[in-house]
Formats: sequence, structure tokens, C-alpha cells
Amino acid sequence: MVGLETREIEYFVVVAEELHFSRAAERLHIAQPALSKAIRRLETRLGVRLLERDSKRVSLTPAGETLLEHGRRVLDAVRLAAQAARQAGQAGAHLRLVTKPGGDADLLPRILAAYAEEPGAGEVDVLFGGIADRVGYLRDGRADVAILYTPFDDLTGLSSVTLLVEDRVAMLPRRHRLARRRALVLADLENETLPRWRGMDDAGSGPEVADMAQLTQLIALGRVIAVLPPSAAGAPHPDLVYVPVTDAQPSRLVLAWLESNRSALVGGFVRAAAEATARAPVSAA
Repeated sequence: MVGLETREIEYFVVVAEELHFSRAAERLHIAQPALSKAIRRLETRLGVRLLERDSKRVSLTPAGETLLEHGRRVLDAVRLAAQAARQAGQAGAHLRLVTKPGGDADLLPRILAAYAEEPGAGEVDVLFGGIADRVGYLRDGRADVAILYTPFDDLTGLSSVTLLVEDRVAMLPRRHRLARRRALVLADLENETLPRWRGMDDAGSGPEVADMAQLTQLIALGRVIAVLPPSAAGAPHPDLVYVPVTDAQPSRLVLAWLESNRSALVGGFVRAAAEATARAPVSAA
């Protein structure tokens, strides 16, 4: 069996992400020749070619794409193992939860109260992330659990429990041609301008937005509309109307964590969250 070192996997993952040896060497704070030598040595040990190189570009082979996928998971597992060991050796260990401001559908107080009753419960540090970066908090170890929305957030490599299921509404300015409708379907919105969320790959053609404050202002000005779950839309705004979109895919508010995270703190928090929200409405309008 080929034994790989964590450092070798890290070197390869950074090169695979950058597809450029100079930039990868800068990220890793090593000399480029040493990095190139390490990658060649890794390919020799595995007996496969991981990268295609020429004078103009670097690209991944199928073997390289496979190693990138699994290598990221390995590095995540190593980080989590180190984190769990540190927590186990510390009195009063902390659990870190990331959410976006107002993005918990008012369920977080109930969850925290339930978790406080769990045997061995730790302190919970609540972190606030943006629309697009909360999954990143989990993947790089800055947070242990996250409150996310599907289908908007990518849950690849994550485990999750559903806290709330919501239908979606169209957020429209009060003078919009559809503002007086009692309900809409997606076809009604075909020619409308949707925002582009910073850091996310979506089909929006309108201005880029980074948070709900920006989005709300742009909708009030008539520049865009949005289709969101009510809990993500935030507090009602006097210049906007919220019209149900009956055929939009429902949104799920979920508590998520890395599949590889087997921490007792995370397990206790997930259990408390599931119990605390079991009586929450199945669908919020």
C-alpha cells in the first residue's frame, strides 16, 4: 500500500486549485522547484500522471481530479482531528456555529436552550458569515456547524438535518406590475432581472449583491426582484410586497456539518437542534 504524507496531499491540492506552480508555491511558502519536485515524486510513487503540463498551462488528468476530491476530504479530516484533540484537552470546550444575520428563522434561541440541557454541552460561539461563505467556514475548520439554505448552499461532503421547510416568495417593489397578484408561478417572472450573489454561481443577470440590505434596496428601487424563502427575506420592508410563488422548489433550512466530523459536541448539538425544531411548522409561509 502506498503511504502518502499529509504534506504531499496539501501540496497537490494547492497546485490543483491554482493550476499554476508559481502561485501554488507562493501560497505554500516554498520554492517552485521544490514544489515541482514534490509533485513529480508523488506521481512516481502512485504510478499515475496527476497533471498535464506544457509551457502555457497546467491541467488535471482524471487521476488528478480523483485525488483532488479525496485529498480535500483527507485534509479536512486531519484538521478536524487536530481540532477535536485540542477541544478534548481543554476545559469548557467551545462549539462554533456560523449563520447569516437573521438567517435562522428565529429557531436559534430555541436550539441553544435545548442544547444547554445536553450532558457535556459546551459553550456555543455564534459566528456570522455572508450569503456565500458559510459553507467555507465548515470546510476550512472555522466552524463546526452551520445553518444553511438548500438548494442555495452546496451540501456536498456535508451531513445535515432539516430544521424547517418553506415555500418561496417573490420580493417585489410595491409599484411592480405583479405586486397586486395573490400568487405567482415562475413563468410570470421569466423576463424579470434577478441579482447575482457575490461568490455564488447563479443565473442572475442583474447587479451583484453581497447581503440582504443591498438586495432590499435594489428591489425597492425597481432594479431587481428576488425569489427567496420568507425567513431569508428578513423583516418585512414597507416598500416591498411578498407574493407566493406556487411552483418554486421549496427551500429547506438545515443544520449542516462535515461528514467526517464525529465530535461529541457536534453530535449533542445536532441532537438538540432536531428535538428543539421537531414541533416547528413543516412549512412556513
